[in-house]
Amino acid sequence: MMKLPFSATTRVLVALATAAVIGLFLAWMVPETGARVAAIAQPIGKLWLNALQMTVVPLVGTLVVLGVSAARDAASSGRIARRAIIIFLIVLTCAATFAAIAAPAFLSLMPHSPELMEALKGAAGTPTDVVPPKAADWLTGIIPSNAIAAAAASAMLPLVVFSLFFGFALTKIEAHRHERLMELVQAIADVMIVIVRWVLAVAPIGVFALVLAVTAQAGAATLQALGIYIAMLCVLYLVATAILYPVVRLWTGRSLSNFASSIFPAQAVAMSTQSSLASLPAMIEVSDRKLGIPLPTVSLVLPMAVSLFRLTSPIQYIGVASFVAWAYGIDIGPLQWATAVVLAVVVSLGSVGLPGQVSFMATNMPVTQALGLPVEPLGLLLAVDTIPDVFATLGNVTADVSATAMVEGRQGDTARLASADERV
Repeated sequence: MMKLPFSATTRVLVALATAAVIGLFLAWMVPETGARVAAIAQPIGKLWLNALQMTVVPLVGTLVVLGVSAARDAASSGRIARRAIIIFLIVLTCAATFAAIAAPAFLSLMPHSPELMEALKGAAGTPTDVVPPKAADWLTGIIPSNAIAAAAASAMLPLVVFSLFFGFALTKIEAHRHERLMELVQAIADVMIVIVRWVLAVAPIGVFALVLAVTAQAGAATLQALGIYIAMLCVLYLVATAILYPVVRLWTGRSLSNFASSIFPAQAVAMSTQSSLASLPAMIEVSDRKLGIPLPTVSLVLPMAVSLFRLTSPIQYIGVASFVAWAYGIDIGPLQWATAVVLAVVVSLGSVGLPGQVSFMATNMPVTQALGLPVEPLGLLLAVDTIPDVFATLGNVTADVSATAMVEGRQGDTARLASADERV
């Protein structure tokens, strides 16, 4: 089979840029034609979005179950592993909370375009009367009365809650039945990922149609909004990464300058590869030789971190939901944000290890949908998500090494934990 000369990311970005240029020309020069072109492009983009969304329910359910199983298996490895998981959960929760505060604050400073909101509703097929659910209805719907009905309605929050119950209950049944069922769950997730890859193969067509439909109606407001989204994520990622340095200093007593200079080689690999897994050898090198963390701790915690812990994931989920709420002029209450923080942490534990484009809809849709927000704009955001991904990988790798240093704690903490494990 002939191999295309450009990567999938390059093809998507080229499609986005081409659609933006054509859409801007139509919006400025021939708005009547632009409206007709948008009406033609909108169903094509909607079809592509529907193809992505059809895999979300089974993929989210299986990823949550797999995440629960992976966390349980890791926690059974000993006290050091349990301490690592606790640190992962604390840091992820703090990251999601930071995003829930910082993202709306950042967006409140940005100019808002009513034309963009109307274009998004028309081009993405969003109903014109988007209203978030009342607090009482939203709260009582967290636990589903019918899990099958929740899945059929694509109610993400009740689906995740049921999947959590299912995942934890699965750890309590007989080992051989647990293994057989986990194989089935993993197989379903693998099949969904294959389907998503097929849909992403035609992503340039879907992205072109979506961007053309919106830009032809909203003009430059579309590009301005996407620029705001990219800037917001980059700022959130960089600030969260910077916060890790004083946290490590306070937690471990290490010198800031020593930690910063030691971790830099791993960060350079992260930004060049945009892959936490590819950065693992560099992370092991700096943790062992430069930071002096005992190799047994490094060998246990870093692979766990790559498998379970990704700092920027909950930041992205909250950031995406904040952007959609801002674009549509929807206010989100504190209780809903608090639940979104917890949901973002849960979803992030099951999403690690999936390629970004593959997991974008499945991981961002639960938080966005749980807040009562339209999910249709996610197709547009998927197209530009590769741009801030450089800073996302930087944050993830920095967090992985930081968590490893925090697990070690101050001098001697790890040795005491290891000796306690040996006595047990």
